[in-house]
Amino acid sequence: MYDLIFRNARIVDGTGAPWFFGEVAVAGDEIKEVAYKIDAQAKRAIDCKGMVLSPGFIDAHSHSDSCWFVDKRGESKIRQGVTTEVTGQCGASPAPIAGKRTDLRSTEEGARVSWSTFGEYLSALEQNGVGLNIVPLVGHGALRSCAVGYDARPPTRAELDEMKALLVEALSSGAFGFSTGLIYPPSSFADTEELIELARTMSAYGGIYATHMRNEGTGLLESVEEAIRIGREGNVPVHISHHKASGKAAWGLVKRSLAMIDEARSQGVDVTCDQYPYVASATGFKAIIPSWAHEGGSQALLARLKDPETGARLKKEVQDYQGPVDGWSKMLITSVANETYKFAEGKRIPEIASILGVSEVDAAFELLIESNLNVGYAHFGMSEEDVKTVMAHPVVMIGSDSSCRAIDGPLATGKPHPRAYGTFPRVLGKYVREEKVFTLENAVFKMTGMTAARFGLMDRGLIRPGMKADITVFDPETIIDKATFEEPNQYPVGIEHVMINGVLAVENGESTGKIAGRVIRRK
Repeated sequence: MYDLIFRNARIVDGTGAPWFFGEVAVAGDEIKEVAYKIDAQAKRAIDCKGMVLSPGFIDAHSHSDSCWFVDKRGESKIRQGVTTEVTGQCGASPAPIAGKRTDLRSTEEGARVSWSTFGEYLSALEQNGVGLNIVPLVGHGALRSCAVGYDARPPTRAELDEMKALLVEALSSGAFGFSTGLIYPPSSFADTEELIELARTMSAYGGIYATHMRNEGTGLLESVEEAIRIGREGNVPVHISHHKASGKAAWGLVKRSLAMIDEARSQGVDVTCDQYPYVASATGFKAIIPSWAHEGGSQALLARLKDPETGARLKKEVQDYQGPVDGWSKMLITSVANETYKFAEGKRIPEIASILGVSEVDAAFELLIESNLNVGYAHFGMSEEDVKTVMAHPVVMIGSDSSCRAIDGPLATGKPHPRAYGTFPRVLGKYVREEKVFTLENAVFKMTGMTAARFGLMDRGLIRPGMKADITVFDPETIIDKATFEEPNQYPVGIEHVMINGVLAVENGESTGKIAGRVIRRK
């Protein structure tokens, strides 16, 4: 007898093949049978008439690194149909903590750090419990801060060897590769040769190089070439994060960047991308400050912002960059640590400046200084045409570029980018059903089978007997995101059931509260 049978479903199996009618039987944590009609008995059945049954969605780019220590549920992701996340992105990971990396005593959510090595971090996740499956990467920024600190210089041979040793420990403990955030210090202080050296070390372990590239604006093509070079000379697969062209002057460049990726693949360099379905990006607001001012870490940056002479220089550099392109009006504040400035959340910089009675650049610096740099923002820099062009490309999969949130509890803070709540339903509702950018089957493939194959998850991402029972059931006629930039803390509609490792995490559109995720370690 099976534990559960999903009956009368339209099955989109994650391969990209056309949908078919069928039923799916689950026992324990595995799919046991897939057939047009299953005659066997089960402890219970769910009628999926009118619904699509697919593999659970896999978020190719997630920042759910430490949220689990304050809220295990993963609410904003499971409500989207996500069952697995690839974490440790953009060069940032909570481990390792060693050497010169001494500033991480608690996570950004306030949980106490109890680990040093990457393996200890994964064990802490396992002991704590996670609401989704976690596929971890180790961040280059973490490796570099341990060995070099926040110095803007190449590593010594001894420091590079230390980075390699830390990387090997992470890979041996289960990391699937390493990531870079080449606009974020200390990753931004690394040259290409340093990254190639680390890639060569990783090559023997079969890891993947995931990169937030140096420039996603007018320098996009040079950045793609650097990523391809690292893959070619380091002999590793390359995955380009949240591929985009940001800033009006760069619009349209994605056609050329995607052609470069096609050419690289034709030459035997394994390159893929992910993307979120929005025209705005989001990150820490301190990213608007020039890279040189970040040397020495956060406290050194804060001191420079406060220093009259250096602060004036920085304000001029920032204003000279943002002013001519009307950059301030494209910035929306998503989170502010200082309670006095909470009014700024959900507002754009010109409105905030007007409230404060100062210039835009002065308002920006005031927010950063008074919140000790703990400010988040969204930047409206992409074109809708580019978003569609990237989304439809054969090597592009879907990633939210967000951490887990919730409308209640400790993760219900600020006004985050709506992608935290809406990425996957938005693709299926807006871009499949409404705008017909691609087919339902192709969209599901980009969320499941393609991503599973990319990261070597050979027992997930498909509806097949023997695969892990990660399953999402949704209504193709109603599925859509509800989160907006003004009111982001809203769950989508149309996700009916979500099963993770054979356990229903969402049933009839509501969370069950069951914690069924696992930390997946690379073997």
